[in-house]
Amino acid sequence: MSKKTQVGLIFGGNSSEYEVSIMSGHNIYNAIDKRKFDVHPIWVTNDGYIANEQDSLKVLENPHYTVKNPHQVNNISNLNSLAELPEIDVFFPIVHGNLGEDGSLQGLFRILDKPFVGDDVLASAVTMDKEFTKILAQCAGVAVADWIAIKRFEYQEEDNWKQDYDKISAELGNDLFVKPSNQGSSVGVHHVTNKEEFDAALADAFRYDDKVLIEETIHGTEVETAVLGNDQPIVSGVGQIINAEGTFYSYENKYDDDSTTALQIPANLPDNIIKQVKANALKVYQVTECSGMARVDSTLRASDQKIILTEVNALPGFTNISMYPKLFEEAGIAYTDLITRLIEYAQQRYAHKKTLLHKIG
Repeated sequence: MSKKTQVGLIFGGNSSEYEVSIMSGHNIYNAIDKRKFDVHPIWVTNDGYIANEQDSLKVLENPHYTVKNPHQVNNISNLNSLAELPEIDVFFPIVHGNLGEDGSLQGLFRILDKPFVGDDVLASAVTMDKEFTKILAQCAGVAVADWIAIKRFEYQEEDNWKQDYDKISAELGNDLFVKPSNQGSSVGVHHVTNKEEFDAALADAFRYDDKVLIEETIHGTEVETAVLGNDQPIVSGVGQIINAEGTFYSYENKYDDDSTTALQIPANLPDNIIKQVKANALKVYQVTECSGMARVDSTLRASDQKIILTEVNALPGFTNISMYPKLFEEAGIAYTDLITRLIEYAQQRYAHKKTLLHKIG
């Protein structure tokens, strides 16, 4: 009998999406093929402490379980706990948000010289930043919403025109979205239509990032598709997000039990729209140099049925209601098989990079 692959499942983290990461880790741990993989949960607590495997198992069973950080520092401490694990063959990070999907954790894996699931350092960094994603998407010929970026130093300048709702609305219209450039799960995102809402939204968005995007509102229906693979990725079908009238896909609508949002999979849309959504997703996946996986979110504009890119999520959720695994389940790839494929893609990419280094050496 062949030796099982040792998988280090990393979840939690010091971000606003901590709870989502715990839910994703719980699902992956329960669904992974135990005949092929031994799974070692690695919990990064909300204050940045890496817990031991026993405590990591406990929090997967009970998300409210806590452990005291003996070092009392707000960074990734106790790295030596990784050395207490068996030799890890591949890491499976499901740490959402900053430090988890922005290239930082991926850089650590590169330093450790280990394969890891999901996008590499560059793709993780550029897709985490919504403005860089927009710029690259435009280079690939994919439409995006008009926007203005405001940096923190500009926000702190009293007379900067980017803080003036009247001046901004003259450029982008009265109906706007304000969002941190580097966040996920709609954290810190606000829909605004007047000066009071705009001012409050800017203040809140800057709680999460040093750069905030102000975007024109695209009225229409939200559509999402999922991409899987490295050099020859496959694109799933398309899902549609049906929101209650007057709402957007907020953090609460994503994860609360009393959510007013429904997911329609597959989306009830014309074939030409489905094909365009998938084609756009593949273009953006490739221009941002994604590998492994990504979810690509867009809006089908009501006025002209044009598809407008919203964002690329390089480390999508794996909760019970997450669109990424549901889309591939509809495409015929079951949750457990999806996890296996992601691990195999990680190993293939690592082996390829090793081959390149060997040739250079």
